[in-house]
Amino acid sequence: MRASTMHADEMDHDVPLVRRLVAAQFPRWADLPVEPFDSSGTDNAIYRLGGDMAVRLPRRPGSAAQVEKDLRWLPRLAPLLPVPIPVPLGEGEPAEGYPLPWSVYRWLDGENPSADRLTEPSLLAKDLAEFVAAFRRIDLPDGPPAYRGGPLSMLDAPTRAAIDELRGVVDTDAAAAAWETALKAPGWAGPPVWIHSDLMPGNLLVVQGRLSAVIDFGTVGVGDPACDLIVAWNLLPAGVRNDFRTVLQIDDATWARGRGRALSIALIALPYYKDTNPVFAANARHVIHEVLADHENAA
Repeated sequence: MRASTMHADEMDHDVPLVRRLVAAQFPRWADLPVEPFDSSGTDNAIYRLGGDMAVRLPRRPGSAAQVEKDLRWLPRLAPLLPVPIPVPLGEGEPAEGYPLPWSVYRWLDGENPSADRLTEPSLLAKDLAEFVAAFRRIDLPDGPPAYRGGPLSMLDAPTRAAIDELRGVVDTDAAAAAWETALKAPGWAGPPVWIHSDLMPGNLLVVQGRLSAVIDFGTVGVGDPACDLIVAWNLLPAGVRNDFRTVLQIDDATWARGRGRALSIALIALPYYKDTNPVFAANARHVIHEVLADHENAA
C-alpha cells in the first residue's frame, strides 16, 4: 500500500511494514501499538509508536540522508535552543522490503499552527524570534551547508519557471516584480550562521498559542540567516511581522532576501503540491498573497 503519496519516487509504507521493522530491530518496542499519523510533511512519513515515540520513514531516497544528519547534529543542537527539538532514540536499517534507513524519535506534543487560527500571534512572534536568535548564536564547528543557505540567485531559474507555470492561478506579473526586487537586495556578506532553514508551519508545534517545539531538521546547517525569516510570511500576520523583525534587528537587505526566499518556496511548491498536499498548497497560496501585499505596500 502507498499512503499519502506526494512524489513519483515515493517508497511504499504502511502499518504492517512499520510493525515488522520495529519488531525485528527494536524488539523491546515490538508490542507497542503503531498508528499512522496524518502529516503534511513532504520528506518523511510519520507513525506513532506507543504513546511517546514516533517512527519516521523517509518518503523517497533523496530524504534518506536526513537520518544520519539528525543523529549527528540534533543531540548537539538540542541543549542550545529555547524549545524542545526531536531527540533520536534509534536508527533503523533497510529491511522488510523497505530500502532506506529510518529512525525512532521521542514524540513531541503540540499541534501545527495555522496562519488563520493563531490565538497568541504577538507572543508567538516573540517565541519564534527568540528561537531564530538562539540558532544564530550557535557556535558549533564544521556545520554542513544549509539546504537553503546559499545566494538567492541560485533559485532564479526554478522560481521563474514556477511563475510561468502559475499563469492564470496567481498574479504572475506582481510575483515577477516582487522576485526581481528580492534579487536586487545585497547578498549576505557576513560569515555563515546556523539556520533551521525550513521554518514552515508544518515544522512548528504550539501549545495554547505559544511555540512548544520545532521539528524536522533535514535542512539544518550554516548559511544566509535570511532563510529563517520565511516564517514572517508563511505564518505571522502582518500586524506582528515587524515585531518579529525588530527583536531580531534585521537590516533591509536581509529582510528583502527573506521575503524573496518565502516567495520562491511558495511559487515552486504550489504547482508541485496542489493535488497531493492540500495543506502545503494552501499555505503556499497564503504566502504568495502576503508577500505580494507586503511588496506593494513597500513600493
